[in-house]
Amino acid sequence: MLSYFLIPQMAPLMWLNLLFMFLFVFLLFFISNYYVVLPEKMSSEKMLIKSEEKHWKW
Repeated sequence: MLSYFLIPQMAPLMWLNLLFMFLFVFLLFFISNYYVVLPEKMSSEKMLIKSEEKHWKW
């Protein structure tokens, strides 16, 4: 219990700066990941809908 009082504490503005820094890094990480991945071009083969005619035996 005594060691709890010996821990140096940060000023509230320092916590706010730390929060803004983490938010900035968080946003930077996700924005950079969005632009790093190049989307694949869709081929025309994938766009075609294949329909098979089915002959039902009633």
